[in-house]
Amino acid sequence: MFNSITGTVTFKFSQTLCIQTQGLEWELTVPLTSLDALGPVGETVKVYTWLYHREDSMKLFGFATANERSVFLDLMKVEGVGAKAAIRILSSINAGDLAAALDSEDIGKLEKIPGVGKKTAQKMMLTLKGKLNLEDSSNVSNGRIRENSYSPWSDVISALVNMGYDKSRCEQTVENLLHLLSSDTDFMAKNKVAQEEILFRRAIVELA
Repeated sequence: MFNSITGTVTFKFSQTLCIQTQGLEWELTVPLTSLDALGPVGETVKVYTWLYHREDSMKLFGFATANERSVFLDLMKVEGVGAKAAIRILSSINAGDLAAALDSEDIGKLEKIPGVGKKTAQKMMLTLKGKLNLEDSSNVSNGRIRENSYSPWSDVISALVNMGYDKSRCEQTVENLLHLLSSDTDFMAKNKVAQEEILFRRAIVELA
């Protein structure tokens, strides 16, 4: 419903951020990593958002980057980890370090996160190893995926990861295929949906 809010910071404390925009003041729950990254009171900032909406409550969560929001949503796929726990985890470790700990199977580092015991750390490893979505800012140029810019092929990679394939393998496979297909005039002439279908089918064959 809300992708982001841009406005003036009016209040920052603990895991709370308030932003005023066109006469409205929004109160957001944010991880400490985002709170530190966002500007001081009085500065104009852009915050990526996620709305928690249930019959008896509504709460807005905010993040300094779309990457951090993606990891927050991924964390909630872990059994026993809700929105509050995900915020607490991201307040103690940034998204990149969390992904690195999972990929290297560093259970000890995960267990040091406040509120994450051995059992939760094992569940996080089982659910998220190699699957954290950190590519909201990738792009493709000459068949190569570049980090830190939006990727139009994220849906293809996400679909492959959801089928159980390792995220890094999916990224490399899609990158290799893009390099090959960038010189294919038939492929380049197709619309985005058709290109995604071709990439997806070719990637499954390569990954099998």
